[in-house]
Amino acid sequence: MKVLIIGSGGREHAMAHSLAGSDLVSALFVAPGNGGTAMMGGKVRNVDVKAAAVDALLDFARNEGIGLTVVGPEQPLEAGIVDSFRSAGMKIVGPRRDAARLESSKVFSKDFMKRHNIPTAAYNVFRDRGSAMAYLDSLPASGWPQVLKASGLCGGKGVIIAPDPQSAHRAIGEMFDERVFGDAADEVVIEDFLKGEEASVFVLTDGVEYRLFLPAQDHKRIGEGDTGKNTGGMGAYAPAPVVTAEVMKKVEERVVVPTLEGMRSEGCPFTGFLYVGLMIDGGEPSVVEYNVRLGDPETQVVLPLLESDFAAALLASVEGGLRDVPFTMRSGSASTVVMASEGYPGSYPTGIAVAIDDSLKAMKECSLFHAGTALEGERLLTAGGRVFSVTAVGPTLRESLQSAYRAVAAVHFDGAVFRRDIGARAL
Repeated sequence: MKVLIIGSGGREHAMAHSLAGSDLVSALFVAPGNGGTAMMGGKVRNVDVKAAAVDALLDFARNEGIGLTVVGPEQPLEAGIVDSFRSAGMKIVGPRRDAARLESSKVFSKDFMKRHNIPTAAYNVFRDRGSAMAYLDSLPASGWPQVLKASGLCGGKGVIIAPDPQSAHRAIGEMFDERVFGDAADEVVIEDFLKGEEASVFVLTDGVEYRLFLPAQDHKRIGEGDTGKNTGGMGAYAPAPVVTAEVMKKVEERVVVPTLEGMRSEGCPFTGFLYVGLMIDGGEPSVVEYNVRLGDPETQVVLPLLESDFAAALLASVEGGLRDVPFTMRSGSASTVVMASEGYPGSYPTGIAVAIDDSLKAMKECSLFHAGTALEGERLLTAGGRVFSVTAVGPTLRESLQSAYRAVAAVHFDGAVFRRDIGARAL
């Protein structure tokens, strides 16, 4: 069958890498793709259609005879791409727009968790500056830090951890007055700070049956030691040891099953990828947030550890029978180090030439997933904030990290920024 992947980041390059090896896939299109997917060749080619152009994507899928579409980023899901494709009789992996509210509206997701007794932080919702400020002023000294979240989509950057009232007041002013997050902050969630260690659990579901990927841990902050601004993710590894078998069982029983059952009971069954962002404290999981797609850069470590056919599992998530499809993981660990442009997550330059040493080709355990790159003729240039995810698989986490950092040393562009402490907490 012909497969269409929607998106342009490292996640989509990793998906393409996994799907291109499937005997079920005769041709693979990535819209719009990046420099890495452009260089794959063979059955893979880019399509010059933006991920948000729902009508144009549907036209392409119809005209090309696409048998399965996979959505990478969240914006097309919020825009209702799954509804449009399914109404046209096209097979597509992802949730409908009403189910995508688990990510596109933090107010909806928090209220949903409250209705279905899914463990999460206590919270309040505010729609104006005055009431939010009054609430913050009412908190006792023991009530800090607090977490402030823009309800809508912000590319992973709409969350502020405020250690004290002054920083919280400043954040509220930025959200309601300066509109730094635009309409996404028309509603703001203020919630208690959850202590513990973060982890991510990814689920593939047809709405009833589900399969679990290995748990991962992301590194959100730009600086080493988890300092500096939040980003879309500066590195990840899997499996995350904080998610023990016992913890995973609790996540299934207390979060995954109630979420799928709750969505069905509310008339919007959830299909596709469910990303559960967790805080684990003393072996007890609480939900930090939902996302309705695979994470980036976590995809770059969970997919290399999937041993069975990714395409077969995706098809079953649309057609049903997901439980009957092999879904096995390989032993060992995977890690990825994100190389970013200087200035990210703020403003950054693009169009910088990239050089890759020939030695990288000999590192069979490593994969270079492009995120923000463009191919102009023979020249590979930077084209985004996060430029590469440098991934390696090894028998242990330490060995996979050593390989990943060796591969990082083979990739060059001016101003490259990366963290040198990925996986340090697990080690």
